[in-house]
Amino acid sequence: MIEDVNAVAADYWEFQLRASPSTAHMLGDYRRAAEFEDVSRAAEDARIAEARSFAARAAAIPMEGRGTQERITRDVLVFDATVTADVEEARLQEIEVDPVHGPQATLPLRISKLSVPSAEVAEAMVEKFRGIARMFVELGERHREGIARGRTPVDFAVRRSIDQIDAWLAHPVDDDPLLAAVQLAGTEPADGWHERMRDVVAREVRPALAGYRDVLRDEVLARARPDDRCGLTWLPDGDEAYARTIRLHTTLGLDPREIHEIGLQQVERLAGEYRELGSAVLGTDDLERILDGMRSDPALHHTDGSAIVEAARVALSKATAAMGDWFGTLPRSGCEVEGTTSGAQAFYFPPAQDGSRGGVFFMNTADPSGWGRFDIESTAYHEGIPGHHLQIAIASELDGLPAFRRHGWVTAYGEGWGLYAERLADEMGLYTTPMDRLGMLSGDSMRACRLVVDTGMHALGWSRERAVAYMVEHSPMRESHVRAEIDRYINDPGQALAYMIGRLEIQRIRARAQRALGDRFDIRAFHDALLTSGGMPLPLLDEHVGAWIASQAGEAQDGAANRRMPTGTA
Repeated sequence: MIEDVNAVAADYWEFQLRASPSTAHMLGDYRRAAEFEDVSRAAEDARIAEARSFAARAAAIPMEGRGTQERITRDVLVFDATVTADVEEARLQEIEVDPVHGPQATLPLRISKLSVPSAEVAEAMVEKFRGIARMFVELGERHREGIARGRTPVDFAVRRSIDQIDAWLAHPVDDDPLLAAVQLAGTEPADGWHERMRDVVAREVRPALAGYRDVLRDEVLARARPDDRCGLTWLPDGDEAYARTIRLHTTLGLDPREIHEIGLQQVERLAGEYRELGSAVLGTDDLERILDGMRSDPALHHTDGSAIVEAARVALSKATAAMGDWFGTLPRSGCEVEGTTSGAQAFYFPPAQDGSRGGVFFMNTADPSGWGRFDIESTAYHEGIPGHHLQIAIASELDGLPAFRRHGWVTAYGEGWGLYAERLADEMGLYTTPMDRLGMLSGDSMRACRLVVDTGMHALGWSRERAVAYMVEHSPMRESHVRAEIDRYINDPGQALAYMIGRLEIQRIRARAQRALGDRFDIRAFHDALLTSGGMPLPLLDEHVGAWIASQAGEAQDGAANRRMPTGTA
């Protein structure tokens, strides 16, 4: 019996929500509000088997006579399910200790963005917190499995995570960060709810967190890899694991050395742009002086976190007003900016589908001086509009597409779009001053350097310090910011490659469309072609836009033929 591709897609989305109940809750699906992610080996094995089954089911569906969207659904599903299983089989959970995005660093912020619209959902949070406690126990067990296989995290990540857990546990129970994070939004919970929440935190979450800390301190730390062996290549099966993460995040079968060379070329290209703009803005075309001035001049850096957030809001408002001239399809959901003191330098949360919350992006203001005044606008355009919010909100609001396509995440597509948006903002005239345009180059430097240092560490055996030194030399970022970035790449191998690889591919696809259509090229229609079918692997995006180009050219030819057709001709 031949299955219906949309039915398989619906089943696949349910599988994804079971695997990540926090994602379901974030989107406003409260059926699994009582659940939390299961990181045990048994659950991982089950997810791998189920993902492989979905890939096989979808691949077996013939596409003859099917519509365009059904073909895209089948191909995206096969890719996503396959790479999901491939990466889970790399067993990276055994070495994942992440002071940037790990649960001990980000859980309170994540919990604060889970809507609690009813007493029933409030009650479900008690059980969700029990799931968080189980997760910390499971994380400890996964590290023990890794130790047994000779696979351990990097020393600095273990030490910093221990310090973060100690800082968490230093709070009295009544001021526990998780308890403080729950936002009831006017909900009146059942009698005794506050006491039940406090009890589960005191009796289950905090002991489990302390137990996880003890595993890191007493069992993992002594066996952790030194900083000069921070990359995956130093693990017994590290090269294969890295190849799988590259495939996941770039959607392309690129060799790490090829990516490394692309990065070196992009860094060299940017040097010319810095010299041209630096001469006009900073009065020098000396690259070293330009980068050092952007990095070190106090006048070019913020001192107040609230000013950073306000500047981002102003930029977002300006972009919101202009997007109608560049996009035919616009998001219904709004976007806001908030400050935070944890997590990455900037990051985005999508809107809830029940309308209880719009999109929001965060600016990390823990160290205001780490933000160049020139960095704010490019960051707002990447995270908000025309970047992540516009792309993600449009996708989530598409009618007629399977849910896994509306809400799924393809890193090279999504982050490639975000970086493309920073350059698009320049075309849109959004950068207020030439100094703000320097921020666009600064963002490009970070993403170009990522190609060099990520592959350098994970494939070529670079040390942590060598990666830091390269990025400091070739970007205007401060060393403290660079170190935070390098630590992120160590703990999330391959993800940092998606930005520049994705942008270069989107730019190549756009140039192809402009060459093919000439005067008939419409930027609004092109952007709609990119954004109104949801995220997809880059080769499929190329194919999809190719079909759009052919349709546009065909319409123009038909119109020309009709205009030449004499009156009375059938």
